[in-house]
Amino acid sequence: MPEDEQPRQPPAPPGSRREAVTGVARGARRRPPAHTPARSEISQQTSLGATYVRALMRSQLRAALAALTALLLLVGTLPLVFSLPHADSGPLVWVGLGAVVYPVMWLIARRYVVRAERNEADFTGLVTEPDGTPAPDSAR
Repeated sequence: MPEDEQPRQPPAPPGSRREAVTGVARGARRRPPAHTPARSEISQQTSLGATYVRALMRSQLRAALAALTALLLLVGTLPLVFSLPHADSGPLVWVGLGAVVYPVMWLIARRYVVRAERNEADFTGLVTEPDGTPAPDSAR
């Protein structure tokens, strides 16, 4: 067979087409964000980044103050409750502490932890890209 002659391919069945994909699919291409990601604002210490951080700190402070207020109301009312005149109220005090106060304190603490984690998750969602990957850090 001479060198300039190519071996013949069998003819393709009618209706089928052969295509060569040479690029990345359009949906898979990474487009630059329409806005500056919050993470770069924070790392560059701009006023917008400081606003994001202040908002997180305020929401965490609100959660902490709400938990502290609930605990103060719970513990602060105990001397009033225990000073009420009761006949043989000695065992009743311990039952009140063990069966009422500590479970309520645990519920307040659990609610605070859930709220703090939700605040952090919301903030993390703010500083990541919509597809879930962290925004590129331009400070490096």
